[in-house]
Amino acid sequence: MAEWRLETCVKSSDDLNPGSAKDESIDSAIAASAQAGAPPYGFVKNATHAPRVSYHDYIIVGGGTAGCPLAATLSERFDVLLLERGGSPYGNPNISNLASQTNNLAYITPTSPAQSFVSEDGVIMRRARCLGGGTCINAGFYSRASRQEVMDMGLNPKLVDQSFRWVEREVVFRPHLTGWTSALRAGLLEAGVTPDNGFTYDHLDGTKVGGTIFDPAGHRHTAADLLKYADPARITVLVRATAQRILFRNVTAGGHRKKQPQAYGVVYKDLDGNIHEARLKQGSISAGEIIVSAGALGSPQLLMLSGVGPADHLRSLGIEVVLDQPMVGQGIADNPMNVLVVPSPEPLSPTSIQVVGIRPGYYIESLTGFSFGVGNSSSHTGVIVEKLAKPLSRGYLRLKNVDPEDNPSVTYNYFTEPEDVRTCVEAMQTIMRTVDTEAFSEFRYPNQTVEYLQNLTASLVVNNRARSPQDATSLGQYCKDLVNTIYHFHGGCEVGKVVDHDYRVIGVDGLRVIDGSTFNFSPGTNPQATLMMLGRYMGLLIGRGGK
Repeated sequence: MAEWRLETCVKSSDDLNPGSAKDESIDSAIAASAQAGAPPYGFVKNATHAPRVSYHDYIIVGGGTAGCPLAATLSERFDVLLLERGGSPYGNPNISNLASQTNNLAYITPTSPAQSFVSEDGVIMRRARCLGGGTCINAGFYSRASRQEVMDMGLNPKLVDQSFRWVEREVVFRPHLTGWTSALRAGLLEAGVTPDNGFTYDHLDGTKVGGTIFDPAGHRHTAADLLKYADPARITVLVRATAQRILFRNVTAGGHRKKQPQAYGVVYKDLDGNIHEARLKQGSISAGEIIVSAGALGSPQLLMLSGVGPADHLRSLGIEVVLDQPMVGQGIADNPMNVLVVPSPEPLSPTSIQVVGIRPGYYIESLTGFSFGVGNSSSHTGVIVEKLAKPLSRGYLRLKNVDPEDNPSVTYNYFTEPEDVRTCVEAMQTIMRTVDTEAFSEFRYPNQTVEYLQNLTASLVVNNRARSPQDATSLGQYCKDLVNTIYHFHGGCEVGKVVDHDYRVIGVDGLRVIDGSTFNFSPGTNPQATLMMLGRYMGLLIGRGGK
């Protein structure tokens, strides 16, 4: 059976195997649709049309959740090049339509917007490969970082609020609650996840309705939409442009060679295999910088491929060491997710995440609108998920080889810290109390106990981890064996370890990292809001010369 995923890995009766004739027809349909639905951005081009060498004030690697708003903002004053390894999201119905979001994750080819890989822990993952990054493949929920998290990140609260509002004007909407999500909201409150905070973008303990990047017509809006704010005369966006390495030189000052290497360019490859170079202008109005915004996997991977990382590891792969930086790739984490599958006697249409229960240590959300073949053919199923807010268990990233198009090796070390197991058990117990409430009773079969649902879920969830007979009886074992991901990877280039508080790479000139790899926690219930904000925020500070 092929896997069928909606922010989780679950079995399905549908056949979406990559490489099939169906894939070829989908490719053709997407290509035709993309041509017809291309955005009005004359500055977005395929990298095959790029010159072999070009010069810019700022070169940004990664047109994702942070990279797009960062590029748009910097283009207000500077000549900016944005390199994105994936394609355009526009005209792709799998990306743009809420009803197709499961297809978006299940459709895997060498150039699809979702790239599949398996962590060394045996968890099946998806990694974004598209202009707009994770906002093209996620479940759409928009919720700001908490005030405490903003303080912990060392950011200016006033500028943070302005940057959030800039994002929200273009890509965020108030959701229309479905019957399921209304029942979930009432069930969470009945189960004690209080108070009721109504509709808000703010991070508040209790139960709330948050924002969504799906508009009222069910169309997805992404970080790529924020490029509408860019100055078309000052920005170039290249898609299908895979960065190979960052170029460094040792500069001289007063006749003496400086100890710190300086980044001055990026080598990238187009879809035809042609090599190009983008270089910083000499003597431009700005000091000029390379900014890596390739995500929690891509950014540490690119630094290592460029010679910035643990020296022994780099030498073992034949990479020339530019800077021995042992913390690159260290401390990477994923917020473990566990689920409870709930077959519903009521038909369920596809819904993005709309409601969240916020508790110290964990968050509870839900998704609906897909069939697992449970019960009769008309049976529809919802999934209630819990995510650990700030897991203590941390891992590391290593290169498998020197090919930038391959995924690196990632080990998250899920649940190696006992406190994470205890938090997961508490979260699952909250989900079970919610399902047992009167408020939620319309959307579950009365003869299916929560113990039955636990056993059912254990038989449906897909990952490559060892299983125990205790999965159906021990919630602690259930958490460890059935762990999955909500794709909120972070770390690997952490502030204070790899980059300073201005996101400059320590020990290197002319290079910054601005994305989720710099976080030591995942901000808010879902990080996309904070990542888009951070792109705008840092673009403003850099543009004003304040950082």
